[in-house]
Amino acid sequence: MFSNSSPSLRWLVTGAAGFIGGHLVAELRASGCQVMAVDRRPSPGVERLDLADPADLPRLAELCRRADAVVHLAGRPGVRERGPQARAARRRDNVLATARLLEVVPKAVPVVVASSSSVYGSCVGPSREGDPLRPLGDYGRSKLEAEMLCVACREAGWAVTVVRPFTVVGERQRPDMALARWIEAARTGRPIRVFGSLERRRDLTDVRDVVLGIRRVIETGFVGTVNLGSGRPIRLGEMVETVMEVVGSRPPVVVEPGSAVEADLTWADTSLCEAELGFVPSLDLPSVVRRQAEACRPVAVSS
Repeated sequence: MFSNSSPSLRWLVTGAAGFIGGHLVAELRASGCQVMAVDRRPSPGVERLDLADPADLPRLAELCRRADAVVHLAGRPGVRERGPQARAARRRDNVLATARLLEVVPKAVPVVVASSSSVYGSCVGPSREGDPLRPLGDYGRSKLEAEMLCVACREAGWAVTVVRPFTVVGERQRPDMALARWIEAARTGRPIRVFGSLERRRDLTDVRDVVLGIRRVIETGFVGTVNLGSGRPIRLGEMVETVMEVVGSRPPVVVEPGSAVEADLTWADTSLCEAELGFVPSLDLPSVVRRQAEACRPVAVSS
């Protein structure tokens, strides 16, 4: 078990240039931890490394040997991409990259691997970690395959923990995600496009709580699989209304056909998170939308 006051802990974070990774690296460095940050995209303070590239495997192994804790956030996000190319890319980035990492992590080093609530598919009530997993599309299936690799590694004695974040929101959210798209639409006066129905509900998780959950996994020594969600699904219609109130604009709302790979309801059971990690993620929707809108506000350029 690692103490909260262990700034000497050396962390390896993959996917460090991404949404969650960027927040985690900033938080760890601000608290005095040593961070080895890697991503295949060039970024200040982040080493370029492609986990699925065999040529980068020796360097990955070296970093894993130097680490006291590994957080694996690298992967290909997004559920809507279709076709053989998308399927192959997901397999490479979500399954093969995870396999390569697990091959070289020393047995004594705890690992946190980010999966997704997509492994549950659509639910009718709170999703518990032990529930049957029924992903609806290639993205969810690729995350499930990666989870199975983690389980096999854990059964062989490695301390590998899977976290399942539910729709993550906050500053620097990916531009293709709903809140980011709706904030941009409201700001520019374009229609807000909603897939499926305004009655669909999503369990949203503040990115700050995802970072806290990951840290708590390492600090408590928890090993297993745990949801990171608020346990309070929110209607898409409420999310849209909040965006319009925060931005101060009321463009038209257009409901478009949904995709079969998108769940009607996502809902985290938070019992295990509370029992093992000592907290339940909370969500203040107006506050997080305000933060997200402020973070992507255009910067005025003086002439």
